[in-house]
Amino acid sequence: MSLEYSITYKAENTYEESVREAYWQFLIIPQENDSQQFISVDFNNSLNARSEFSINGYGFKTIRVHPKTEFTHIAFEANFKLLKKEINPFDFEPEEDVLKSFQKLQELDFKVDYDTFLKTTDYTSLPEESKNLFTLDTTLSIFENLLALNSFVHHYIKFNAEATDVYTKLKDLLKIRQGVCQDFTHLFCAFARLNGIPARYVSGYLHQDNGYFGDAQMHAWAEAYVPFVGWIGFDVTNDILAGTSHIKIADGKDYNDCSPLKGVVFSTGKNETVHSVVVSSQSQQ
Repeated sequence: MSLEYSITYKAENTYEESVREAYWQFLIIPQENDSQQFISVDFNNSLNARSEFSINGYGFKTIRVHPKTEFTHIAFEANFKLLKKEINPFDFEPEEDVLKSFQKLQELDFKVDYDTFLKTTDYTSLPEESKNLFTLDTTLSIFENLLALNSFVHHYIKFNAEATDVYTKLKDLLKIRQGVCQDFTHLFCAFARLNGIPARYVSGYLHQDNGYFGDAQMHAWAEAYVPFVGWIGFDVTNDILAGTSHIKIADGKDYNDCSPLKGVVFSTGKNETVHSVVVSSQSQQ
């Protein structure tokens, strides 16, 4: 059975002084993959500026907007529809040989193949005194270790939408131990990579009706690569595996690769941005 998802993304930007020129890139279109079949997209803005659809350097769909007139306020609205197959996130063959999996992590070819998602970035750099907060247990499988890491980070950080912003790094997060899905995901990726497990940052949407944290805004979770199994999604904020409720947009090394909105605005004075996301679904036979 499949679910038909309807997603509405809204953003409003208000500026103290007139904006003379602006360039934006939105990374908000759901990805097409084995479980997600794209149906439609409707994107508009209050200035009726032209929208251009393109593919970014990582292969994900983007929307570019360049208004031609001066303004102090602009609103964007995107509506997406897609079909998503129901997913059992535990539906995979477990690691047969735990020792063999750990040995695979040490192989040079493996490290070369997954180098991009083993590197430390500004967002996934751990302070020296925190690197031993989580270590692998070699008596457990890599998947079991990742489940333990998922649970550790989930309980170590308290969800607080006001505590951090998109620029927060781990050294500051670990002092206050409060943050949002972006922070949970960066910390998970940092510990996975530190222990030789490839991990990538994922941006997307989360279905609203399940009482999860992070369901009214853009959401973030991690994917970690388990040798002989493949990529598995971990929603660290909610201490679950990513499944049917998770609608993927893009993945990358960290938030910077997956930021839903990037832009250059030529103006002075203060500005304010408000975002919202609504996700609904209905069953399809």
